[in-house]
Amino acid sequence: MLAAAGSQAQVPPTYKLHVVGGLAGINQFTHNEEPFWSRELSRLSGGKFSAEIVPFDRAGVPGSEMLRLIQLGVIPFGTTLVSFLSNEFPEFGAPDLAGLNPDMPSLKVSVAAFRPYLEKQLRDRFGIEVLAVYVYPAQVVFCRRPLTRLADLSGRRVRVSSATQADFVGAFGGIPVMTGFAEIMAHMKSGDIECAITGSMSGNTLGLHEVSTYVHTLPLSWGLSFFGANQTAWNALPADLKALLRRELPKLEATIWMESQLETAAGLACNVGASSCVGGHKGKMVLVPTSAQDERQRQEIVAKTVLTRWVQRCGSRCSEVWNQTIAPARGIPSPPSK
Repeated sequence: MLAAAGSQAQVPPTYKLHVVGGLAGINQFTHNEEPFWSRELSRLSGGKFSAEIVPFDRAGVPGSEMLRLIQLGVIPFGTTLVSFLSNEFPEFGAPDLAGLNPDMPSLKVSVAAFRPYLEKQLRDRFGIEVLAVYVYPAQVVFCRRPLTRLADLSGRRVRVSSATQADFVGAFGGIPVMTGFAEIMAHMKSGDIECAITGSMSGNTLGLHEVSTYVHTLPLSWGLSFFGANQTAWNALPADLKALLRRELPKLEATIWMESQLETAAGLACNVGASSCVGGHKGKMVLVPTSAQDERQRQEIVAKTVLTRWVQRCGSRCSEVWNQTIAPARGIPSPPSK
């Protein structure tokens, strides 16, 4: 008994975190968040620290409540999807307005310009410490009927998942239809929608390559989330655990961004049945490249429609924030609010 007690006394103290992660079944969670918290944290700390993680949508937590629950400390550490905040806090969606970032380098510039504001606002207004910003793969357009350019969306009912996507589609004369991800296939099969904006790979996983024929390459949106900690919970952590997380979470963030870019390309490859398809189902879709006309119209619509309507919904404060953060980085000034 004494020997057992002595050996137990030599075991280093442990500290276990309880984390709520992003969407279940998505690679950001299954390939990155879940392994980091459930295995890597313990390995990196030599068993001193550990964590358990559950995706928010399997924990019975409404995505729209994640911010408040972290603020209150009910969830001390959690991943919040920015899209769920857009109705109540539209300013946080600024870096990922529909059409703003036609490629990953553009998105990185937008996020880097906006991040200091995001971190300060969440810290000062909500008592949340932002520890990482994650990205989902690009969302592109899938269509049943022939599509040669984005202008062909005119008159078509198109699934969208945000107000800015609706603004973008509407500017082309399309008819935006707000539809949940799980309902896309049913609406496509019934003909209620003719096109759908969703992730290149998640659309493939859903089966869109079986019910649509054309996929456009232009990323219309990406999808951002941030991993944050309730400040009281963060301050209560052991100093060496905080140092470890400050060191390792940026690495996790970088890995997620890299995988999102690779998955975007892989999704397009799978939808058209290319040999480079990895992780999806090979389809026979027609790949529609971004034309010079598409790019000209994208730039014009972002500046004159998407940004204008976002400012109208968001108010003068958002116009000021945009001009202080993203405008200098991207060269797109905000129109004055009315």
